[in-house]
Amino acid sequence: MSNIFGKKGKSFSGSDSPHRSTARVRFKSASLNCVDSPKKQNDGTCKYRVFVATWNVGGKTPNDGLNLQDFLQVDESSDIYVLGFQEIVPLTAGNVLVLEDNEPAARWLALIHQALNNPQEQSDSDEPPLAASSDPSTADAGRQNRRRDSMATRSSSGNLFFQTPSLKVLSNSYRVDSALVKTCNCSAETSTQRRRAAEARDSVYRAETPSTSTPTGEASSSTAASPWDEDSGATAAATPAQGEPTDDGGGMSYCLIASKQMVGLFLSVWVKRELVEHVGHLRVDCVGRGIMRWLGNKGCIAMSMTLHHTSLCFVCSHLASGEKEGDEVRRNADVAEILKSAHFPRACKPPSTAHRVLPERIIDHDKMIWLGDLNYRVSLSYDETRTLLEDNDWDALLLKDQLMIEREAGRVFVGWKEGKICFAPTYKYTHNSDAYAGETVKSKKKRRTPAWCDRILWHGDGVEQLQYLRGESRFSDHRPVCGVFAVEVDAGVEAGGKMRTCHSLAARIGCDKTASPQTHGSSVEPSS
Repeated sequence: MSNIFGKKGKSFSGSDSPHRSTARVRFKSASLNCVDSPKKQNDGTCKYRVFVATWNVGGKTPNDGLNLQDFLQVDESSDIYVLGFQEIVPLTAGNVLVLEDNEPAARWLALIHQALNNPQEQSDSDEPPLAASSDPSTADAGRQNRRRDSMATRSSSGNLFFQTPSLKVLSNSYRVDSALVKTCNCSAETSTQRRRAAEARDSVYRAETPSTSTPTGEASSSTAASPWDEDSGATAAATPAQGEPTDDGGGMSYCLIASKQMVGLFLSVWVKRELVEHVGHLRVDCVGRGIMRWLGNKGCIAMSMTLHHTSLCFVCSHLASGEKEGDEVRRNADVAEILKSAHFPRACKPPSTAHRVLPERIIDHDKMIWLGDLNYRVSLSYDETRTLLEDNDWDALLLKDQLMIEREAGRVFVGWKEGKICFAPTYKYTHNSDAYAGETVKSKKKRRTPAWCDRILWHGDGVEQLQYLRGESRFSDHRPVCGVFAVEVDAGVEAGGKMRTCHSLAARIGCDKTASPQTHGSSVEPSS
């Protein structure tokens, strides 16, 4: 296993090839924990594997060489993917105040869909993938792939974005019917459950069927926008036109449940197709904490849903920046305001037999996961931080981590947990380099003290973190961070006393027998 935890604070020799735009950009990662596969419980609950990732991409639009499937651990087959991005567009006045640019979001959505639903054969080399063939017979054979989207096409040179459709069109093609996942799944009646399951299968089938599009990437007249697009501002979730069955027997392994952009923030949630029928009460809200403490250049996107009978909330945030003394107070205020202001409208009135109330606030959910560029810094000088980094003394450095200090003092994220950090600071790197920015700039004004800005926390019982690690892509000045969780869900009991079927519970939790090279231990015991 390659050493992704090399000594930071020193530049690495070598540079990327000038042809990097066509090469595969590999994500390196290491598993930090080995556990048994989640098992079906005897008390009517079961566990699902949830993959969560956050990445500040620095306002850069992805190119066709960016391969996400290594970082998304596609081979490990998680049940749910929660993927949050920050700064998918430059945080300029035009993007914040005038018109939101959603072309980058469409590109990220296409890359995620490709990684989850059409994983390519991986090799140990860093050679670029072969270009797509323009031969008609090869193209016919390619139709046997599981990836059915006809809009994010490839050119003869292998470019994924030869023709870039709008975010709305891509969402329509990847997403199941929003009316289904927004509706109530509280009923315990067998007939209602069966009808909902049939509707879910039909919705997934329609989403798998390629929708027609014009040469400009606009949706055909058969694709109507959902009212949800107007009411809540989320991307449209209309159902593509019904098509004839295909003979490949494949289809999408993962369906897009929801996606939402707020200026530079972008959050998407994908679930295995078997789980769609068990998802309900989907709701989305945004809280702006940027300019004037109101606009969307900073803030959060929050998504609420139920899986079986358990409420889940995913919060993707970008908090106040700055490394001056006292800036952490503004970040604390952002968190407090998000928890106070985020509100989910009531989706249904639960039946009298239901022993729960549908949550309307973030903290009211059974399980919550908070991800993003939280921007908490290290309360040390640049020189002191660099000395500790050169010695790989992360324990001493983490003692000065602002987020840990503020949490321990009870000033923010009270009751939330975070896994043990066993990776180097994720910010700030020089462009296309493994060197921190302070090593390559002469101006102290442009120098940034390395810090763990990118974090994942959780709240609620029945959540076990299995991995907490970072990727090594040089695409941005931040390194991406991911966490893998085993989340216990109340699966409920059907009429007749039978427990509902829990899907994909035999998925192997990733473990790497090779010893990790980092100085920390490999446990991911949470700090609370």
